[in-house]
Amino acid sequence: MRIPKAFRNTSLVIGGLITLTIIILAVFAPALATHGVEQMDMRNRFAGPSWDHLLGTDNFGRDLWSRLVWGARVSLSIAVIAVVFSVIIGTIVGLVAGYFGGWVDLVLMRVTDIFLGVPAIVLALAIVAILGPGMLNVALALIVVAWTEYARVVRSTTLVLREQNYVQAARALGASPSRILFKEILPNAMGPIIVLSSLGLGTAIISESALSFLGFGLPPPTPTWGWTLAYGTKFIRDAPWLSIISGASIMITVLGFNLLGDGLRDILDPRQLSRGGKGSAK
Repeated sequence: MRIPKAFRNTSLVIGGLITLTIIILAVFAPALATHGVEQMDMRNRFAGPSWDHLLGTDNFGRDLWSRLVWGARVSLSIAVIAVVFSVIIGTIVGLVAGYFGGWVDLVLMRVTDIFLGVPAIVLALAIVAILGPGMLNVALALIVVAWTEYARVVRSTTLVLREQNYVQAARALGASPSRILFKEILPNAMGPIIVLSSLGLGTAIISESALSFLGFGLPPPTPTWGWTLAYGTKFIRDAPWLSIISGASIMITVLGFNLLGDGLRDILDPRQLSRGGKGSAK
């Protein structure tokens, strides 16, 4: 029995398993949490990992495992919202700029360059500082930071695809620009968008954790990985597992999305497919 090519890609398999695990933790957080996320037990402050508290407790006696799985839901929710809207905005900008060219391309790309010229974390901090903390405000900050990457990738892909014969044929038959963009070009540009989206989820989780770590993310007592890492550093001698577990959660999650993105790139890259075809022909 021949193993499908996707399952022979180590990065895709490992990244997919890690990502699937994080998604399960986030979706089923209410069932997987063993304690209330704000349930305090001052007699068990800084308790180490045990059967009652799988990952130990924090300075208020709150169960770290329960806060970890709820933190997965918070981080993943923000990341998904940020990536979905970044993809929508960036894809539209990239398609329009790449297809029409001329002054339209010039204006849209100069606006994109302005956003790219500001360090991402500084821009995100400024937006959250103005709007205030909260899930939607943090997501909005990440959207403003991230859409430019999708715009540039989609534009470069559109510049190539608009010269293809099937696009020229659709134009000759009188198809409207909107139909050409969304029926002819966009479906063939989905490969790079999917790969970049997978990588973007990891970047969004890092950015959200960084904002929480700096005190600009979701306000406590919301269980976020970045906030747990931040206050865990204050008790690094008494309870090192606070920082270690939250930091490891961020690292493993981002690693999973990056591996998934690398695997998807290998599978969806036409050059990789052509090499595979040549190899099999031999």
